[in-house]
Amino acid sequence: MQEVEAPIEQPENFSSSGASEIQEEWWTSLNDPTLNQLIDTALVKNFELAGSWEQFQASIASVKVQRSFLFPDIQAEARTGISRPEPDFAGGENSQVGLSAAYEVDLWGRIRSGVEAEEFRAQASFYDYQAAAMTVSAETALNWYRLVAARKELELIEEQIETNQNILKLLRARYTSGQIRAVDILRQEQLLESTRNQKIFFETNVTLIENQLAVLLGTPPQNFTKIPEANFPELPALPQTGLPLELARRRPDLKRAYSLVLAADRDMAVAIRSKYPSISLNLSAQARSNDFNSLFQDWAYTLAGNIVGPIIYGGRLNADVGRTEAIKNQRLYEYGQTVLVAFREVEDALVRELKQKERISTLEKQLDLAVKTNKQLKLSFLNGLTDYLDVLIALGQEQQLQRDLINARQELIEFRISLYRALAGSFDTERETQIEDIEYLEE
Repeated sequence: MQEVEAPIEQPENFSSSGASEIQEEWWTSLNDPTLNQLIDTALVKNFELAGSWEQFQASIASVKVQRSFLFPDIQAEARTGISRPEPDFAGGENSQVGLSAAYEVDLWGRIRSGVEAEEFRAQASFYDYQAAAMTVSAETALNWYRLVAARKELELIEEQIETNQNILKLLRARYTSGQIRAVDILRQEQLLESTRNQKIFFETNVTLIENQLAVLLGTPPQNFTKIPEANFPELPALPQTGLPLELARRRPDLKRAYSLVLAADRDMAVAIRSKYPSISLNLSAQARSNDFNSLFQDWAYTLAGNIVGPIIYGGRLNADVGRTEAIKNQRLYEYGQTVLVAFREVEDALVRELKQKERISTLEKQLDLAVKTNKQLKLSFLNGLTDYLDVLIALGQEQQLQRDLINARQELIEFRISLYRALAGSFDTERETQIEDIEYLEE
């Protein structure tokens, strides 16, 4: 395979890197058996992925069609007829059989260039399938941990509702003794209804995420089996980012864009070589007879050669060369853009994970302070030293920080998945192990 460099500046190393080597099946790094099972199911049953595989099968068939032009076309012919009255057609031909062969000599390599173009397009289709498999695996992982987060938020909001109900009972008891104002009860009721409203939101979110997971797994949402509760995984060490240009040899979307550049280059070669003369050979053998019984006694053979050279085509051939050259340049710039986007995705994932860890640390400190503040305000309120509004505000802040922390931890996992997705190469699926036509595409 010829080398084509992306039209970009020489990139420097990524801003940071870990020590652990990234696995081909990147999700196994998270050590989550449930996730492993979900992704294995999705890779087999997802319909979009299955459709992408069939598109690859069609591209393989196109290669075989194009390769057939390298060999002679051979066909058999048979024809018979009855003429009446016989005496008037004594010299006519009533029966005929024959074989004919046509072959174009690929003197300039035009046909071979067409075959290579189709092979590169088939490679691009295969890498497109691998990129689709990567997308399915990543989307399955993202939705699984969104479901974990939504369930945790629902569990937390139920605890907060119970807490707010208990506080409301306490306030009503103190109101009867004249220790607090009616407005404090109203404010607590408002907080309680607000948490109930959020419970409805999280219940809806859990169901919607389960429906999305069902579609990814190729299952009707109404048939989806509930997945047991789970916790967030402990993130492993940061993976190695490697050298930037190694992504071009690893990521299937970059290999797809590269293959399309090579296919466009071969298309341009076909257009250029179409300006040269073409040589074709034709061989035919025929047996003719008025009597079917003596049909194969006499044979006639014909061998012919043709040379066709373009002279005046109204500039059509030159225009086709210009068109294919422009498409080749377009594919080259698209390849460069794809490489740049890949670099950006890695850098984005790295900085997001780094900053998200800082954010989680800050949220944990805020929550700890909020818990201590709320505890002190409750004691002051019970001793009649502070207004309940301060307690209410502190309680609302503490509960919001608890929800924010769950959301932040879920986002951290999403950023790690984005990093794996940006760095990981292709991985073999069950379909790839069942077909031999892939072997020549990967040579």
